[in-house]
Amino acid sequence: MSEEINDNEHNPASDNQEESNDSLGFQDDVIQEETITKVTGMYKEWFLDYASYVILERAVPSLEDGLKPVQRRIMHSMKDLDDGRYNKVANIVGHTMQYHPHGDASIADAMVQIGQKELLIDMQGNWGNILTGDRAAASRYIEARLSKFALEVVFNPKTTDWKMSYDGRRREPIDLPVKFPLLLAQGAEGIAVGLSTKILPHNFIELIDASIKYLKGRSFTILPDFLTGGIADFTNYNDGKRGGRIRVRAKITQLDKKTLVINEIPFGTTTTTLIDSIIKANEKGKIKIKKIEDNTAAEVEILVHLPPNVSPDKTIDALYAFTNCENSISPLSCTIENNKPVFIGVSEMLKHSTDLTVDLLKKELEIQLNELEEQWHFSSLERIFIENRIYRDIEEVETWEGVLKAIDLGLQPHIKHLKRAITEEDIVRLTEIRIKKISKFDIDKAKQFIEGLEDKIAGVRGHLANLIEFAIDYFKRLKETYGKGKERKTEIKIFDDIVASKVAMNNTKLYVNREEGFIGTSLKRDEFVTDCSDIDEIIIFRKDGKMMVTKVDSKIFVGKEIIHVAVFKKKDQRTVYNYMYRDGARGASFMKRFNVTSVTRDKEYDLTNGNKGSLVHYFSANPNGEAEVVTVNLRAVGSVKKLKWDIDFADLSVKGRAVRGNTISKYAIKSVDFKSAGVSTLKPRKIWFDETVQRLNVDNRGTLLGEFKAEDKLLIITQSGKIKAVKPDLSMHFEDDMIVLEKWKPNKPISAIYFDGEKERYYIKRFLVETPDKEEVLISEHPKSQLEIVTTDYRPMAEVVFSKRTLAPQQINFESFIAIKGIKAQGNQLTTNKIKQVNLLESLPFEEPEEPSSEEIEVVEEEIISNTLSIDVPTIEKASVLEVPNKEDKKNDLLKKAIQKKKERKDDDSQQSLF
Repeated sequence: MSEEINDNEHNPASDNQEESNDSLGFQDDVIQEETITKVTGMYKEWFLDYASYVILERAVPSLEDGLKPVQRRIMHSMKDLDDGRYNKVANIVGHTMQYHPHGDASIADAMVQIGQKELLIDMQGNWGNILTGDRAAASRYIEARLSKFALEVVFNPKTTDWKMSYDGRRREPIDLPVKFPLLLAQGAEGIAVGLSTKILPHNFIELIDASIKYLKGRSFTILPDFLTGGIADFTNYNDGKRGGRIRVRAKITQLDKKTLVINEIPFGTTTTTLIDSIIKANEKGKIKIKKIEDNTAAEVEILVHLPPNVSPDKTIDALYAFTNCENSISPLSCTIENNKPVFIGVSEMLKHSTDLTVDLLKKELEIQLNELEEQWHFSSLERIFIENRIYRDIEEVETWEGVLKAIDLGLQPHIKHLKRAITEEDIVRLTEIRIKKISKFDIDKAKQFIEGLEDKIAGVRGHLANLIEFAIDYFKRLKETYGKGKERKTEIKIFDDIVASKVAMNNTKLYVNREEGFIGTSLKRDEFVTDCSDIDEIIIFRKDGKMMVTKVDSKIFVGKEIIHVAVFKKKDQRTVYNYMYRDGARGASFMKRFNVTSVTRDKEYDLTNGNKGSLVHYFSANPNGEAEVVTVNLRAVGSVKKLKWDIDFADLSVKGRAVRGNTISKYAIKSVDFKSAGVSTLKPRKIWFDETVQRLNVDNRGTLLGEFKAEDKLLIITQSGKIKAVKPDLSMHFEDDMIVLEKWKPNKPISAIYFDGEKERYYIKRFLVETPDKEEVLISEHPKSQLEIVTTDYRPMAEVVFSKRTLAPQQINFESFIAIKGIKAQGNQLTTNKIKQVNLLESLPFEEPEEPSSEEIEVVEEEIISNTLSIDVPTIEKASVLEVPNKEDKKNDLLKKAIQKKKERKDDDSQQSLF
């Protein structure tokens, strides 16, 4: 293309020539026409050539050795320079440029990336920090050499295929003979033209174990592991193929009620980017933090300080929802095989690498066998040559050909046991034996040496005959030699989905103008409603019986005469609305109880029968299903005698919002007045604990912890001795060393055996949790103190096994050993002897007091009914008082019976304890 264009370019020299010709009086008789050259075909294939070059030679690693070309050339150069000492990285980069036709910066950056993976390169100096994102020092300041692992696994010139370098001056490997799944251990990421790859790094030990399983014909699963640690959910990993997705999280723990600690960060982030994302989320009001400290050095330590009255558990969820504390990674396993990009899963990559390792081991054994056999052959010839003094047969021979012939004739009677024919090269080597060696030749040593070679040959042949077992032993040796310190760093866990609207911090204020019908965050001169988040949804009830849900905005019209505004919670079955309304302008009045679990945003719902002129007499929103008592006042008309009576909402069931409800009166109601507050009419909420995700739920997943009323609490005890009784919250986080999680019973004693590090002896204590919602420690604060065992049984028994075999195991009855004391009490000394283990035995009989069940006290069960009209309670005629059965007496009787039973059981227990 350049040549064609140059032919038509403006040439100053030709202009000068024309001027000279004009000056001499010459004129052009022919007018030159402009020529057009089409260049389409000249670059038709250029893009494809360029794309192929970038894919094959720069961005995508090879399936054979797991290296990109620049990485392979770096490793080859380091092997060229290897003498056991460190080399300046600048020197290695310069040497690599003999093979890599690109700039030194790309080589230096690639080398730093290899070094930071801590597998192939032994580093010295500042090589940067993958945790903080700090760059490495200049290549003239840092040094490197090949690691022992790389020297053993990556190189073998005898099994390497070579090609000429780009300038034809040197040889470089086509692929290095790597005997390990290096591509999966290091991972790879690259962007080519129209193609990309993202292979995540995997654990060194797990890769070896998977290769061994594959060689044994067993199934295996491999999952990524990151040097930055963190937590990861690999549920949708999809074997690393296109379409898969993993979620990675930082490891966040609660130091105290006002401080969170981030000890590990997710893959793909640094402490700098993580802190920046937290600061931005705080500025946007998604989370609330007081300040943040970065104490990262060799290990990550980021302290997040919280302002007062901010929930640490909710903040942890908010960090995952709105910052880089949780990221999503989409793997894409693409490699080069036979000069073509292929998309295969990581399992197939491991199988291919393992098969390649077996083939390379076979080649090495065959080469070793051939070398040993050649050594045995010449050693045997040498022995024959010297032992039979064949060297004397050439003393009188004058020509070189005669010498060779004489030696050949002298050897013939003694070579029947040799495994191949003698060549001229063998005879020439015999002539090169020195006289000194002949004079000091020891036949016995020669025999022993040859026998040793025969043993080695037999050993190599045995390995070849049992190649798979040999490969398995090879992998086991790699694991034993280099596996120390390479244990898994990323914790495998299944995450629960965090709903952003539930964990978003209240970063704005909601206002309402009830008369004009506006709500929003900019109406600061109007009535304040509540603090909310800018992603919340708001539920609105109006005087005309209409309801709607809309998104938070600066100002929005929702209809005049607003009677209730609040933040809407989806699927909320605990909030119950008590509702009284008049149907139409002159119709009867009705009452109902309902909850709102799901709606269409910005759609207007009519909670009346839809007749024109309907209005609401009474409305209340109850977050825990409370049912109040109200007084109904009728207008004095006609022959109506009863103008005032009380109604208890507890006598109504919770139904769907679209039901008509129960009739109050067909006469006009003057007013409805609040009389007295009620209690929750919902059944206690059943709560489960899902061990897989370590979270509470109400969806019947995991272990049932019990039925919880508003005042009930959870008892949590950890192995480190921390104990607390707190209200259950579905957003709660639990520490990894939690050993007790159950419904807390205030009068149920807690028994423990612990080792006091200061006094170096064991103690037993029994106590009650006297200050709920406050975290306390049941063992001493000495760093060597540790909890041996804890139980929440009423009358526990335990067996103590001592480390000394001479001491017989001891049975402990906690109840008789020590009385119930305070949690701060040290307890009674158990022993000064070292305890090997403590085993819980079957507890002594005890009949636990029964609490009145929800059926006995007849609380109304919450229920969701389809949006159809229905009437379940008989219509009330002529404004008479609601006829409902009196349940108070029944409740009191049941409670009295339960208390009496509890007293009787206590008396029985006290009598039993005397014996």
